Amino acid sequence: MLYALLRFLDLEHEIEVVGHCSDGARAHHLILETRPDVAVLDIRMPLLSGIEIARKLSDTATSTQVILYTAEAERGLVLEALDIGVRGFLLKEAPLDDLVRALRIVAAGQSYIDPALAGMLAGPEATARLPTLTKRERQILRMLADGMRNEQVGRELSISPLTVRTHVKNAMDKLEADTRTQAVATALRQSLIT
Repeated sequence: MLYALLRFLDLEHEIEVVGHCSDGARAHHLILETRPDVAVLDIRMPLLSGIEIARKLSDTATSTQVILYTAEAERGLVLEALDIGVRGFLLKEAPLDDLVRALRIVAAGQSYIDPALAGMLAGPEATARLPTLTKRERQILRMLADGMRNEQVGRELSISPLTVRTHVKNAMDKLEADTRTQAVATALRQSLIT
C-alpha cells in the first residue's frame, strides 16, 4: 500500500515526497529535519502515534501542517486531532485523488476533513445547538474548504470578492471563529457543510 501511494504521489505535479518511514519516532525526526509543508501521518504508528507527533509539532515553531491518514474514524480521535491543530483528516478508504486534494488544500493553508467523517463529528448533543448558516454562507464555506480563494468564489458565484468576504465574516461570527480556516473546520466538524 505504501509504495503504491508513493508512486501515485510521485506522478503528481507540484508534490514532492521528501521522505517516508514506518515508525513515529523516525517520522518526527524526519519532519524536524526536512521541514515539509505537509506531513501525512498514520494515527497508529509504533513508538509515537500520529496525534503525538502532531502535538509535539504544535509545541515547536515548525510550519509543517499535518494530515492524519488512517483507517480508523473514532470521533474522539478526530476531535482531539482538530483541537491540537491537525489541518487534515482522511480515511485510507478514500480515493487517492482525495489525498492529493487534501495535500493541496492543506498546503494552501486551509483545512480538509474527509466528507465521510462530517456526519460523525456532530453528535446529537451538538446538533441541538448548531448555528444557522444561510445557503450562501454554506456554499461559500464549502468552496473555501475546496481551496478556492475569495476572488475565485466570487467569479464562480457571479458576486464581488467584497460580498464573499461579507458572507465569510457573517459565517465566522455565527460559528464564533477567529479565522476563515477555523470557520471552515467548525462547519465541517458540525456537518454544516459536507
